Order: sequence, then C-alpha cells, then structure tokens
Amino acid sequence: MKLYFLLKTLIITHFPLLSDTVAMYRSKAVMSSLRNAYSKFSNRSYLSRVEVGFSSNSSSSSINSPWQFRFFTSKPESMLQLVLENDWSKQVAEGLRKPDTPLTHETAIYVLRKLAKHPEKAYSFLNWVIRESDLTPTSPLYSTLLRMILVQQRPMKRFWTTLADMEQGGFCLDEETYKTVYTLLNRESYKDATALARFQERLLEDNAMSVVADSVSASVSQRDWSCEVERELQGMKLPLSDNFVIRVLKGLKEHPLKAFSFLRWVVGGGCCYNKHSTVTYNAALRVLAGPSSVAEFWSVVAEMKEAGHEVDFDTYVKVSRQFQMCRMMIEAVKLYEFMTNGPFKPSVEDCGLLLRSLSAGSNPDLGLGYRVSRKYVSSGKPLSKAVYDGIHGYLTSVGRFGEAEEVMKGMRDAGKDPDNVTYSQLVFGLCKAKRLEEACGVVVDQMEADGCLPDVKTWTVLIRGHFENGEADKAFACFENMVEKGIGIDSGLLDVMVGMFLSQNRVEEACEFLKEKVRNANNNVKAWRSTYKGVIDKLNEIKKGEEVLDLVGMMKKQNHTAYAKERFDDGYHATKFGTGEDAKMLEVRSSKYYPPSFVDVFLAFYGVPGLKALKTIFLRRTRMNPYRPE
Repeated sequence: MKLYFLLKTLIITHFPLLSDTVAMYRSKAVMSSLRNAYSKFSNRSYLSRVEVGFSSNSSSSSINSPWQFRFFTSKPESMLQLVLENDWSKQVAEGLRKPDTPLTHETAIYVLRKLAKHPEKAYSFLNWVIRESDLTPTSPLYSTLLRMILVQQRPMKRFWTTLADMEQGGFCLDEETYKTVYTLLNRESYKDATALARFQERLLEDNAMSVVADSVSASVSQRDWSCEVERELQGMKLPLSDNFVIRVLKGLKEHPLKAFSFLRWVVGGGCCYNKHSTVTYNAALRVLAGPSSVAEFWSVVAEMKEAGHEVDFDTYVKVSRQFQMCRMMIEAVKLYEFMTNGPFKPSVEDCGLLLRSLSAGSNPDLGLGYRVSRKYVSSGKPLSKAVYDGIHGYLTSVGRFGEAEEVMKGMRDAGKDPDNVTYSQLVFGLCKAKRLEEACGVVVDQMEADGCLPDVKTWTVLIRGHFENGEADKAFACFENMVEKGIGIDSGLLDVMVGMFLSQNRVEEACEFLKEKVRNANNNVKAWRSTYKGVIDKLNEIKKGEEVLDLVGMMKKQNHTAYAKERFDDGYHATKFGTGEDAKMLEVRSSKYYPPSFVDVFLAFYGVPGLKALKTIFLRRTRMNPYRPE
C-alpha cells in the first residue's frame, strides 16, 4: 500500500501529463457508468438525448444553430487571472488595456463575480473600469459590486461612496438588488438598513426618468398590447435610454410577453433608440425566463448572438436559478450547455448545483443529468468532488445504486473520499426507494466502517425518510439512536421532529420539545421562524394562548420577527388576553424595531378590551420609528 502511494506521488510530481491522462480515463469511466444507467433507463436513442438543443418545448437537438459552436476571441479568464494573481498596480491596469483582452460589459460582470472573495481587488477593478477604461458604467455593474461585495465589508464607507457615485451618474438600484442588500443590512444594523431605504426613496423621487418609466410599465401592464398602445407610447416622446428601457422591462416582469412586445417596439417603432445594448438584452432575458415566454427568451438569446453580445454571467446565474425554481429543467440544461460553449463558462460549483437540482424532482430525467455531465467532461476539466457528488446524487435519486457505487469507487480512486454529502445522497435514494433497512445500515454500520462518521445532516435524511414513508415510530427511534451517540440537534432536524409531533396531533408535546431544545444551552440551536409558525398555528387552533406568548418571547430572543396571523376571537383569548396588562405583554412580540407583524398583533386584539392599551404601545413604537420601509 505504501508503495502504491509512493508511485502515485511520483507520477503526479514528475509525469503531470500522465496524471492528467489517468484523470481523463477516470472521468470516462464515471461517464460510462452514467451512460450505462441512462441506457437502461430509456429506450430512446443515446445520441438524440445528449445533443444540445434549443427547442422551447422538447429536449431534441438543434445542432444547426449558427452560434452553437462559435469560437470566441475575448479572453475573460486571462483578465481574471491578471487581477487575481497580482496586487493592484499601474502594471495591472496597463495589462488590462492589452488589445488581446478586450473589455466588454459581459467580461466586467464575469470578473466582478469571480472576485467576490477578493473584495479589495474587486473594488480596485471596478474603480478602474469606471474611471479609466473606455467602458461606459452601467447599473448592473454597480449593483453586482454592491450586492456581492461591498455590503459585506466593514466599515461601509466604500458602500456609501459607491451609492453616491450611482446617484451622481443618474443610476438607480434595481428592486432585486435593493431587497437583497436591505435584507443583509437589516440583520446587523437597522440604522444602516433605514438609511438605505431613505436613500432609495429619495433616489426614485429625484429621478424623473424612473418616474416616467414606472408610469409606462403601469400603463402597459393594464392593457393588451396593440397598435393603440404603440401610438400612445410614440406620442409620449419618451426619454429612451438603456436605463429607461431596463426599468420599464423590470416593471413588466409579471407580464413577460408585454415586456417582449415593448422590447421589440423600442427599436422598431420609429424611435430614436436604434438598437439594444448588451445590458438591455440581459435585462430582457431575466424578465422572459418563465414558462409563458420561454420561446421569446431563446429568440432574444439568438438575436443577441447575431448582434455580437453575450449572456453575462450574472444573468446566467439568476436565469438558471429561475428555471430551476420553476422546474423548467430542460431549459436550465440547455442554458448550461449554451454557456459552456461560450467565453463565460459556468463554474464547477454551478455544475454540481444543477445536477443536485435535477435530481431533486419527484421523477428525475436521467438523460438531462447525463447531458450536463457530458458537457462538463467535454470541456476538459477533471471531475471535482462537487461533480462526482452531483452525478452520484442523480443516480441514487433514480434508484441506480449499482452505477452509483461505481461512481463512489471512481471518487476513491481519484483521491476524493466519499463524505457525509455523498452518503446522505445514498441514504436519501434508499429511503425514496422504500429500502429503509438498507438506509439504516448505511448510517449505523457502513459509514463508520468506511471511516466517515454520520453527522446530523445525514441523520436528518434518515429520520425524514422514515417519517415520509409512514414509519414515524422508527423515525423517533432513529432520533434516540442519534442522541445516544452524542450528536446534537440542528435547526433542520428540529423542524423535522416538530413536524412529526404535529402530524400526529401531539401539539403540546411539539411545543415542549421545541422549547426544551432551544433553551438547552448545550444544543445552541436557533429554531427557524417557520418552525415556530407551525407550532403557533396549531396552538391557536386549540386555544393555548399562554404557550403562544411563551414561544413569541423565544422568537424575540432569537431576533425573529413575531408571528401572529390568527385573530384572537371574543371567547377564550378575549377573556385571557384582552386586558391592558396582557396587551403590554405582547410588546415582547416587537423585534429590535417596529416590525410589519406588529400590525397582525393589532388586528388580533381588534374589538377586545386590551385594544386601548395596545394602541398606546403601537403609537409609541411608531413615534420611535417614524419611517419604516415596506
């Protein structure tokens, strides 16, 4: 064995090419396992399933696309490496100006996203882009920097400076970026979150363009698109610009076909706006990435390519996420293949995430998983742990356990030992196949024998698997087994356990279990807000008001916004909690600032004796916080 590892080290050190060849053969072996599983799974032609396609309603190929196998001259990776491998200097700035690395909006977005873990370099890069390069600054560039990098930095001087630069340049924060940044700030500092809300409100009020764009979006959204709508827009003499078009498109996100019509009208309606830019095209793609407008989405992609524009990496990440959330998995795979053929290739993590998303459905399409894996391998990259896990998870989710074992063997041969993620996937697949005894054997016996002790996540998969298969008693037994092994509970498992109690109408036991685990200092667990919500709903149904208030107090201590959707009726709750003193008790429901759910508390006491005292508390807190963003 020692000789084996010595030879392996010598090969890797002195014969890197041979090492790469070995890695390539391992990749082929794993792909062979996946292909074999796929061929057993489907009688359809192998080639018809692995070809890249762009049809909106099938997974068939469209290999005659004029831009599918296009070669690219830009080198975003070389630009990224230049910034990553050197401290920022005049030499780096000069290197970025080289003619063989042309700077485009798409390249700038790609480099910014890849520099997310290097905030100093990201800030220096964007500062150079805005102040020294020939590239015109755009709202997406600013938004990417704010959302991914600057909001995480302390102190926040650069964050506010960048916002001031945006204001001076006439840019606005888009709604998605504003909500993301506001949420992140609000977790740490209500003062900063409120300042951002006020800044955004002032920015929108002072920006006449945004006011006109919002009115156009509202008008178009209320009517069917027609020649009359086009004539009205023509007569409005709109201040057409990239920022204006982007804002109107985002205002029509709930009406993607109308957004598409507006996109077409802007350049074909006799306006002075001659052609779309890469930022307007990418904004349109984010709006069109839905079930009702997928054909329009791909038509815009084709039009972009003909015009020499690219789907920027930020758009890819968001659109891929939208497709996956809508379970439009064929489109998500086609988009992955499309981006892999271009200059802004998805990362290893993107491939693994897509594979896991594909395997998460109730009836995964193994052919789609094979297409993603095949495209990844064809790019020449060695299989990473994330991709091994993605392929393994896909096979276990469709019950192909023999091929999944071959993938695990390939992982070990490549020096990537299976861990809790890998075994959790196996346990999940076995539970899904109702092979519960085998799943228990993996957790209790096999993992320890393989030198990988199961963690709380793996136990959670096993417990949930038993519960979802109607074996609640065995699920509780698994939990006791886990506790005996000294493994602590976490938020996810706590939610599962509480759900099991509630499913058996053991509401008070669920409440006591929740309180015990949260209050136990050894657990150091913070229950999810949804966990509290489920118990509070059930307690309200059986009129356990004191227990509700107890849980609300715990929520406050854990910095959760209070939950009180159920009205207190005129019977039990009015007599028990309808006094002024009890209204004061509900002040505990308030978080660090006046939260939206305080309105629910007010409504809950509507018409009962405690309303007067509650009104006093309500007004006092409103005066303390005269401005609260919606």
